[in-house]
Amino acid sequence: MNETISLSDRFGLWIGFHNIDQNTYLEIINSYLKYFEIEDANNEIRENSLKWSIQRGSRSGRVAWQYIVDVAGKLEKKISF
Repeated sequence: MNETISLSDRFGLWIGFHNIDQNTYLEIINSYLKYFEIEDANNEIRENSLKWSIQRGSRSGRVAWQYIVDVAGKLEKKISF
């Protein structure tokens, strides 16, 4: 079997990480902050999340999650579901 065939070609699976508007992105960030009990008293984390999304070239749920994982690591806060 040809190993260069992608999973989408083999199984018909597609994973989409669609861009979302800024308000929705910040709602996702806020939800993660609340769920994982990460304090953001001066809104620094929220503001930096916008910079993070610009550096990554998009705003999506995936980018929001990656940002929260990064923040939690810097704060040495364990996160899990």
